[in-house]
Amino acid sequence: MPFAVRRPGVADILYVMATELEYGPALRSRISPLITGVGPVEAAMAVTERLTRLAVDDRLPLLVVSLGSAGSAELEQCGLYQASEVSWRDMDASALGFEAGVVPFLDLPATQRLGPFVPGLPLAALSTGANIVSGEGYDGIEAAMVDMETYAVLRACQRFGLPLIALRGISDGDRELGSLADWTQYLGIIDVKLAEAVDGLEAAVAAGTLEWGS
Repeated sequence: MPFAVRRPGVADILYVMATELEYGPALRSRISPLITGVGPVEAAMAVTERLTRLAVDDRLPLLVVSLGSAGSAELEQCGLYQASEVSWRDMDASALGFEAGVVPFLDLPATQRLGPFVPGLPLAALSTGANIVSGEGYDGIEAAMVDMETYAVLRACQRFGLPLIALRGISDGDRELGSLADWTQYLGIIDVKLAEAVDGLEAAVAAGTLEWGS
């Protein structure tokens, strides 16, 4: 599925991040992202507002990229991954007979495939929710990574028919979180790795080598 023809003055990519803390000097030298705030509600509001304004001006991007950190109890700490799929761990209407993760009366599965994908970057499943996951909290989550925004960004993208790539650096998860510093200590390393991934992503966009899958 190739991109549509680019138009003069319309950006190919809208970059989205949750916080300024994750937007370090390496990324600042490359991109100017939309900073949404933390959590699915803030992400949904900010991305929907931005895309609505761009749509009114006939300036929708060809691709949205969600960048930032993620937690994982099993992946390499400070490793860089792209989300293969995303689910919403907060959504649970099972008391009414719906599968956990499925939004009632919305014709979407609990886990949704992302894409396209950047060649050469490892894939991992991602779980989005409004809670910070730590310690034993990982036990009930099947996905390898957790964050607080990507599912919401995806839903906004779907409203406008836009594809989403989610790139995540693993900032925590190998031990119990006890303070903000337990999350921020590796963000400088992750900033550099995300910046390198952005370089690879933009090269793939320019060369037409993003992998769309089947």
